[in-house]
Amino acid sequence: MDIFTLDGKTAIITGANGGIGKSIARGFANYECNIVLCDLALTDIEGFAEELREKGAKVLVVQCDVTNPNDIKNVINKTLEKFSTIDVLVNNAGITSKRMPAEEFPLEVWQKILDVNLTGVFMFTQEVGKVMLEQGKGSIINLSSAASQQAVTGSLAYSVSKSGVNMVTKSFASEWAEKGVRVNGIAPYYTDTPILAAIKEIDKEFMEKVLNKSPMRRMGKPEEIAAGVIFLASDASSYMTGETISIDGGAQARGM
Repeated sequence: MDIFTLDGKTAIITGANGGIGKSIARGFANYECNIVLCDLALTDIEGFAEELREKGAKVLVVQCDVTNPNDIKNVINKTLEKFSTIDVLVNNAGITSKRMPAEEFPLEVWQKILDVNLTGVFMFTQEVGKVMLEQGKGSIINLSSAASQQAVTGSLAYSVSKSGVNMVTKSFASEWAEKGVRVNGIAPYYTDTPILAAIKEIDKEFMEKVLNKSPMRRMGKPEEIAAGVIFLASDASSYMTGETISIDGGAQARGM
């Protein structure tokens, strides 16, 4: 038996219309998983959903604001109506802001980032977890960040929010382990997505610093992050819970 298989399982992915979200969805499709694509912005997502269907995947698209409890419940209800089960949740939705000094960081920006990156993860995990607890099984994967483990100058709220995600992962994992529900995380370093490509053009000096801090002298690829998610979603990681895995090209080993 292939312990990496996801055949017949159903996975919800938040932030599915972004670079990492799409790579995760493609990876799940390759492993014959049913996929629920969730995002606030659905621009061009139907075309992406069709790409996955051509690979043989069954796909559902649902618009969702992860800060809205009613949207979260709507995603869960529609998923259960179509697929009858929820086996995997990937909390991938996240936002950041332009870099600014800590003493000038606006409260409203702080609150928005924590609402999406931390409270959204808590609410989605809690609600989907209720379904998984009834099933007696499930795997939840939270996308954290290398910035959760060492402070990044100018990114106060982002670093704090992702550090909180790590503790959300540990706390839920600790309570649910004996009930068959696993909760783990992935902490990527800077990953080559369309959003980061735009930053590279705007702030080339900052991106040069990013590369200098990576022992591999490059950013991560979305598919490299997706590979870690597939591992945590599958039975290959059946004895793992409460862990946040760094996929960072050695950035933590060197010290960010």
